[in-house]
Amino acid sequence: MLSLGGTIAMTSPPDTDGGVVPRLTGADLIAAVPGLGSEAEITAEDFRQVPGAGLTIADIAELTERIHRAVHAGSSGVVVTQGTDTLEETAFLVDLLYQGQAPVVLTGAMRNPSVPGADGPANLLAAVRTAACPAARDLGALVVFADEIHAARHVRKVHSSSTGAFASPGAGPLGHVVEGVPRLHFSLDRAPAVALPLARQARVEVIQVTLGSDGVLLDGLEDRVDGVVIAAFGAGHVPATWTERLQRLAGRVPVVLTSRTGVGSVLSRTYAFAGSESDLLGRGLISGGPLDLYKARLLLLAHLGAGADRRAIEAAFAARH
Repeated sequence: MLSLGGTIAMTSPPDTDGGVVPRLTGADLIAAVPGLGSEAEITAEDFRQVPGAGLTIADIAELTERIHRAVHAGSSGVVVTQGTDTLEETAFLVDLLYQGQAPVVLTGAMRNPSVPGADGPANLLAAVRTAACPAARDLGALVVFADEIHAARHVRKVHSSSTGAFASPGAGPLGHVVEGVPRLHFSLDRAPAVALPLARQARVEVIQVTLGSDGVLLDGLEDRVDGVVIAAFGAGHVPATWTERLQRLAGRVPVVLTSRTGVGSVLSRTYAFAGSESDLLGRGLISGGPLDLYKARLLLLAHLGAGADRRAIEAAFAARH
């Protein structure tokens, strides 16, 4: 079990009436779940102690390397506890980088341990049971929350405060924990992993299209980033005034086209107006397919970090369609 901090590990500092901060260790979290030690032989390690918003790409690359070492040393499963702000992104990035077969299960909490109905202990118990489940092998990274088991490629945080904050829009959960037993409803074929270490720290930013936006954030962007993700309207549409700037940008750095809706795929040939998906793909943008803007950004970041050229990046996105 690798603890990264987050709400699940947050309490108020002594002699204060202020908000909570990450303070509890992995051993503290295990001790708070009666009988957890009888579920599996668990080794706890405090990998980080930060809020979810404080994690970085480098942290998650290092985390995945630590997971590889744990599995190589004989661990039959790994549980990661962290803040929920970035849980969906961490899970997807781990899924991209992880090459082992042992289950890797990420979880956290929406209610900190000091409030009634804290959900951390139940989530941790369900995560440990899933990580110890043979049926969860070779599924890559999973997220277990509120007794639901989600695949990293589909999971999203869909509510800011509910204990049922995680869902897999358009796909549904991979399984559930029922009466303490993980039950997987279906399996997934894993995509090829991106090899570690990431030798380059790439910079990829997201530009979201909104009604009436003139696209001023695109100006000069090619000199400041290594790649761009466009979160477009609907099936992949932008105002006509954006098209020439996007074409110039795509000639300098990879530009990935996604939908800001978060569910469903970017189309390829249904619409033909200026700024439509077919127009933009013809101008050199790369289709993000069914990936939401966050996952598309991480896929692009990982491949840029690994030194992939444009052809390899295009192939990586095409494999996700």
